[in-house]
Amino acid sequence: MNKFPDFEGLAMFAKVAEEGSFAAAARVMGVSVPTVSRAVTRLEQRLGGRLFNRTSRQLALTEFGSSMATKAAEIYRQAEEVESEALELAIEPRGQVRLAVPMSFGLRWVAPLLPALIRQYPGLTLDLHLSDASVDLVADGFDAALRIAALPDSSLVARHLCPVTQYLVASPAYLRAYGYPSHPRELSDRACLSYAYRARSRVWRFTHVDGTTEDIMPKGPLRVTNSDALLPTLLDGLAIAELPEFIANDYLANGSLERLLPEWSMTKGGLYFVTPSARSRPAKVKALSEFFVKHLSNPVWRQP
Repeated sequence: MNKFPDFEGLAMFAKVAEEGSFAAAARVMGVSVPTVSRAVTRLEQRLGGRLFNRTSRQLALTEFGSSMATKAAEIYRQAEEVESEALELAIEPRGQVRLAVPMSFGLRWVAPLLPALIRQYPGLTLDLHLSDASVDLVADGFDAALRIAALPDSSLVARHLCPVTQYLVASPAYLRAYGYPSHPRELSDRACLSYAYRARSRVWRFTHVDGTTEDIMPKGPLRVTNSDALLPTLLDGLAIAELPEFIANDYLANGSLERLLPEWSMTKGGLYFVTPSARSRPAKVKALSEFFVKHLSNPVWRQP
């Protein structure tokens, strides 16, 4: 028997154990299913025991396979760290980065930056996931995310890029028909539109300039999972809504929306670049972080 360890077989076995199927592991590693199957079979022959029980419908680790999976995964992780350190020494970051971004923010402010990103880092491949639903970076296999939150998830490593404020807004048509609210309590009797993925809760919390707070549970005809879906109803003068400043500012500037209760502030959060861990952050993720620091630390929606 060759005394040189079968690192390829161990790596492919670790990935099959993690993904739960040969096909999924092959897809993640960018190889064919037969290549993965042959590697695992070769490793089983080398180790003298079955790693998986295979049927046409199910793949399950054997007791022997379970005892080996953790060790093989650790070898795989260490190999990734070695490669990451090597990439950090490279002149140009390269490889795929899976990035999760909220949809409205991504379409407005990230997508327009992509040509500059591609030109600056031609060796990078960006897999951009646009969704307002929160993703689990570790479980879903993301390298990083841009998140808008009052406070980032404490289990993640977060880099603050810029503040993001929420505004209470309505159209001039709505205000002509129903008038201006003078206090947050009046919103209880008004039609208010809701955003389903608010970071904290469905409650609107207002803080006055004197420190007084007021909590309101908005009620109205529409609740959405993407803030852009609020705009037609909002602009038609049917209701009041909360919008992040990076959406609201264009409409405030052209007069199609007006800010309400300006002496009361709503959620004051921030835009963060988050990653699962800083312990072995590869060069490609660091490069992406620095790119967004450069382009999103003083975005135009925050400029006078």
